[in-house]
Amino acid sequence: MKERGFFICIEGLDGCGKTTQTKLLVKNLEESYDAVYTAEPTRGRIGKFIKDYYLHGERRGSCVVEALLFAADRFEHVEGEVLPALHEGKVVVSDRYVYSSFAYQGAAGLDLEWIRKVNERAIRPDFAVFIDVEPEMVVKRLKPKRSVMEDLETQRKVRDVYLGFVERGELVRLDGNGSKKEVADELLSVVLGFLEKTC
Repeated sequence: MKERGFFICIEGLDGCGKTTQTKLLVKNLEESYDAVYTAEPTRGRIGKFIKDYYLHGERRGSCVVEALLFAADRFEHVEGEVLPALHEGKVVVSDRYVYSSFAYQGAAGLDLEWIRKVNERAIRPDFAVFIDVEPEMVVKRLKPKRSVMEDLETQRKVRDVYLGFVERGELVRLDGNGSKKEVADELLSVVLGFLEKTC
């Protein structure tokens, strides 16, 4: 492995199975690599505030405020967790990263270039995957939670932003409609393909 490790992020709509798949990926990678799991929002001060902010079910602020909060949490994430692990040569796998800000705050109406500017201190991942499922599926799964971020129109807009990054080659699209094992096997395959080609 090269001196610096690899930074991989897994993206997707709420309820697509992303967290389960990210944890399975890390477990599977551990057979051959020193892999670690991390996530956004983080467990840090700002990340905890963000989680509380959404758990109450009301948006107490603009999408600009949200974007700045996520960017601040991301800065602490990169400086405190991601870079130290990369410098130790580890494969860092993040459950959500900067593309979530593009997708969710972008879907809320913010200019993507402004979001990119706010996140300019966020290092670019070496490899990024979008687990793609139909918005109707995730809304059905998440209906009991009644989150403001989980209505059908919002999820369609979020998916459209993600697919735009797929078209530009920044994200690799993975079909998330199979069984948990099928998706896990395919995710491991594409990530190993990247790592083996790059190492």
